Amino acid sequence: MTELLTVQIDGEMIDPASASIPVTDVGFVRGYGVFEAIRAYDGVCFRLQPHLDRLARSAAMLGLELPSGNDLTTWCVRAAEGIDESVIRIMVSAGDDVFRGDARVVITSQVPAPRSPETTLFPLFAPWHADGAEWELLRAKTISYANNVGATRQAVLNGFDDALLIGRSGNILEGPNFCVGWILEEDGRAIYETPAMSLGILDSITRQAVFDTAAERGFEFREVEVGLDRLDDATEFFVFSTLRDTLAATSVGARTFPVGPHTLALRQAMHDRIAFEVGR
Repeated sequence: MTELLTVQIDGEMIDPASASIPVTDVGFVRGYGVFEAIRAYDGVCFRLQPHLDRLARSAAMLGLELPSGNDLTTWCVRAAEGIDESVIRIMVSAGDDVFRGDARVVITSQVPAPRSPETTLFPLFAPWHADGAEWELLRAKTISYANNVGATRQAVLNGFDDALLIGRSGNILEGPNFCVGWILEEDGRAIYETPAMSLGILDSITRQAVFDTAAERGFEFREVEVGLDRLDDATEFFVFSTLRDTLAATSVGARTFPVGPHTLALRQAMHDRIAFEVGR
């Protein structure tokens, strides 16, 4: 993570060098809380309201009472002000007691970490993932990310940049903090495929923006439930998320892929959409 530019705790601006929360905070002690990460460009948050809507859904699942939407919007706008490009993080914990419902809200801004336009992925069995099962916190974006971070660490130890999570069913799911997709060539057409929401993957804001962009540009997207053998017929593989942009994956385990034209076309189309929506 890059250096923090600003920190707000419950709406109060705090010096990043001295900002702190109590060691009794349940988010720290138990990982009980929710979060969002939002990209901002020229001081404008990209799709802020959908992020806040998802934050509210996640908080409701954990029984956390958020500040008003107006307050959260004001704090996020303040965090992004005057910065060319930033990542705005909203972290909400249950404070000191999970049963009281009081929320502690920390909002930070920082410069995005530099990213390579390419990545490599290590397929990894993810028995903790819902993989289509229903449970009470399904799709809540919680701060309990130890399994996800552990998956990334395991991938790096095996010589890859990150992990590709594979469910108990054998289905391709998602990355630890990103969505995935690939290209199939059918009857002279490029088909973009991505794992289906029915698998319990995160309801990604960037994923919806990609779908909106695809519909606008005439890219054909298809949601599927498939295993790794599907990639035997794929010609490109890519990842996408708030922080990663749209990246080509040049390898998924032993399978290799080029940085292909369809991934590059989607990346450019997403850049155009972001620029339009933030008024660049």
